[in-house]
Amino acid sequence: MERKRMNTTIAGYHLLMILSAVDFRFHPKEDLVIRDFLVSEFPFTIDLDKQMEVISRLKPEEWEGHYELAMYDFDLEGTTEDKNKLLDFAVALIKADDKITEEENTYINKLFDTWVPE
Repeated sequence: MERKRMNTTIAGYHLLMILSAVDFRFHPKEDLVIRDFLVSEFPFTIDLDKQMEVISRLKPEEWEGHYELAMYDFDLEGTTEDKNKLLDFAVALIKADDKITEEENTYINKLFDTWVPE
């Protein structure tokens, strides 16, 4: 069965949610960054409950693979501007709690290695 691809908003949401989870701590300021991302994507709305269910079903060992799928899907439809904007949100997210963990660094580097900012 072929998987359904995520559009850029959904893929971006998944990327940011996994990035916020990789250090196993969720800081309220990270939530604000994710909300800002969603507001910036207005008027496109997504069913957050459905997306949260997908993400919450992932086991930590599945995060990296899902993150890479979301990066791939985002890359298919996202413009250079979209990618740069998501990179900005991702950087703000990992800096939100004033501590960048090794896990966060690994995941953010995947984005930067894939999408060289312009």
